[in-house]
Amino acid sequence: MTTTPRERAEAAAREDPLQVVATAGCVTVRVWQLPVRVIHWTIFSSVVVLSLTGFYIGTPYLSVGSDPRFVMGWARAAHNLAAFVFIAAIVARIIWAFSGNKWSRWDQFIPISKARRENAWAGFKYYTFLSRTPPAGAGHNALAGSTYLVVLVMFLVQIFTGLALLSLESGGALASISGWVFAVLPIPWIRFVHHLIMWMTWGFVIHHVYSAVLMDTEEKTGLISSIFTGWKRLPADRL
Repeated sequence: MTTTPRERAEAAAREDPLQVVATAGCVTVRVWQLPVRVIHWTIFSSVVVLSLTGFYIGTPYLSVGSDPRFVMGWARAAHNLAAFVFIAAIVARIIWAFSGNKWSRWDQFIPISKARRENAWAGFKYYTFLSRTPPAGAGHNALAGSTYLVVLVMFLVQIFTGLALLSLESGGALASISGWVFAVLPIPWIRFVHHLIMWMTWGFVIHHVYSAVLMDTEEKTGLISSIFTGWKRLPADRL
């Protein structure tokens, strides 16, 4: 029997009232669970610290007191601490991609279904001004999800190049984990790639914020606030 969007929303609300609230033809959905939001802001905060300290390590621009090594020592300590926080957040997000709700799972980043591929094509047409209709969906549209997969690969490269550089000083387990990187690239290139990805990451951040504001303005679903609250308000047929 065919059901209307309103009936589907009401059925979803009955099944999981903590995730979906159906009202007047719309649904208020908790799209982003708390772990996703905590991981998101942890990654962002650690990227800020890593960028500031990493840029300073590569190009020292402060000299405090009689021994500039004091500032460099603190910069390195903060960089290493933020790096391990960043790694923990990335690992947590990968784990959550297999245990979270349907909007945070791995198939939101790899368009394996026909519907997701069609959504990716709709997203491409929208972003290239071939269509004025944003791609439908409660969570990430398929094109954005694929972009985040690319960013994840960038982050993994950043992690292993960073661990390889750190292993030059500490050796031990880090050398065992990341030593293979030296077989792929010489040390100067490892430093270059590590530095380059920092700038690529900030390019992505600028684009990410712009896209979020654009989609929030176009869709009026509370996209910006949802990364703080987790909730988005959507037409019932988009659930």
